[in-house]
Amino acid sequence: MNSFQFFGPAHLCILAAVPLLAALLTFIQWRLPAGSKILRISLGTILLLDSAAYYSTLAANGQLSDPDHLPLQLCDASLCLVIVALFTLNKFVYDLAYYGALAGATMALLTPNVTGPFPSLWTVQFFIDHGLIVAGALYLVWSGQARPSKGSVLRAMLWLNIYAAFVGTIDWIFKTNYMYLRAKPQNGSLLNFLGPWPWYILAAEGVALVVFGLLYLPFRPTASMPRPQTENP
Repeated sequence: MNSFQFFGPAHLCILAAVPLLAALLTFIQWRLPAGSKILRISLGTILLLDSAAYYSTLAANGQLSDPDHLPLQLCDASLCLVIVALFTLNKFVYDLAYYGALAGATMALLTPNVTGPFPSLWTVQFFIDHGLIVAGALYLVWSGQARPSKGSVLRAMLWLNIYAAFVGTIDWIFKTNYMYLRAKPQNGSLLNFLGPWPWYILAAEGVALVVFGLLYLPFRPTASMPRPQTENP
């Protein structure tokens, strides 16, 4: 096994496969009867079973009792949100899942914090989970089953900060580094360009707001054009 190469052939194939999978799922959904739930329920079930298998393995190895292996990263929360959105199409849940997946999980795919040989169980699991998070969110919106609603940017930012406050408390108590609130990831990321701790956290707030706003642009209600004036006959 070789170590993982950033933006090497394997990494580029993984990045390309995610939107292609979402496009394939969308194509299949369009071929199903209108209102069919089977594909999204099946995808949600796959994600749920995959997560259960992963955390069962951690529990069997005694790692879930280790504060450093708790499912508290932003992508762990996004995974749960995407699963719930796939099962329920709840608008509020999808609002949070959409931004968490496309802003958070996409960044994790671009700058994966993976160590050790590749491919291995844990590195493959990392890319499967994060890839399906993004593909699931894209599939729902591309197939027309869900879309971010008005005001979703502010709600997603509020949720992000509430979750960060909760995770930051865990980090402070157990000296962990979930959401990279105490230190930047070792493999490098966008945070490297945002200054030292704690300023990169404040800068990341601004980046998140801009990215969320850009992600909402395709769904922004357009101003209605005035109707042309017509003369009475």
